[in-house]
Amino acid sequence: MNDAPALVNRGPISGTSLDSRLVRSGLPGLRNPELPRLVTFPEKTPAQPLDGEKRSIGKGVFGKCSNCGEVFTADHLAQHFQVCPACGQHHQLGIDAWRRLVLDGGELEMWEDHILPMDPLGFFDGKTYTARLETAQAKTRRTEAIEVGRARIDGSVVAYGCFIFAFMGGSMGSVVGERITRLFERATRDHLPVVLLHASGGARMQEGILSLMQMAKTCAALGRFREIGKPFLSVSLHPTTGGVAASTALLGDVNIAEQGALIGFAGPRVIENTLRTKLPPGFQRAEFLLSHGMVDIVTPRTELKATLSLLLKHLGGAVT
Repeated sequence: MNDAPALVNRGPISGTSLDSRLVRSGLPGLRNPELPRLVTFPEKTPAQPLDGEKRSIGKGVFGKCSNCGEVFTADHLAQHFQVCPACGQHHQLGIDAWRRLVLDGGELEMWEDHILPMDPLGFFDGKTYTARLETAQAKTRRTEAIEVGRARIDGSVVAYGCFIFAFMGGSMGSVVGERITRLFERATRDHLPVVLLHASGGARMQEGILSLMQMAKTCAALGRFREIGKPFLSVSLHPTTGGVAASTALLGDVNIAEQGALIGFAGPRVIENTLRTKLPPGFQRAEFLLSHGMVDIVTPRTELKATLSLLLKHLGGAVT
């Protein structure tokens, strides 16, 4: 018979008890159970230096469409004036880009830039109004939320104005209202058509009742301008709301809306909460307003200049 000791299966056992049993059985090659177990780990590999400097992609190199989610380089979007090449979504466009898009050579002879905002009410809402103005001026490199002046659109001389939404939401304070008023007054004196691009959250709360008075003042200047028979082309960009929508924005001889723009007095969320009702799809968007007779034309951003040029020629506003 085989003299090797038999291993008896005694059910589940731990590794330690199995070790001791095998040692007692006299099997060769087993370590002494009295010695401590030693575990050897591989040596840690030191970090390897990379060839060259570490590179990272800075903020603003790429842009993502808020509608379809496609990603493009910032330069590519800028070449398309912030219109998504994939789905046509219109994103916010800076004031300098609006000049390049609409005006011949992007050139504007500035008017009334010497009129600067003040803080007549000493307004404070956790931060002084003066400090907010300084921040907006540094951010936009503009003195107020609108620029006005003399320009050309396909050779036609116009009195031009454009709101700057990046400046405190394009809100209309005393200086914005004064510049619009003088825009209409200069156009009346020089017999020029007026093209005014609106993009605003409404009246500026930091100036209280003084900002609300600008609605009446600008509309009065517009009324005097109409006496010379030159066209006023009003363009509503995204968004055009509040006191600006309730004044000059929808009083044009032709009211043009940018594709997809939000246009209205109170926002849709405020209206829903007040009326406790669900608004129809597309409510207050440019296409909705067109279907209800509130605007005359809805145009894509890239076709805006051609639309303005055609209207200026048809309405007798072209001055060369």
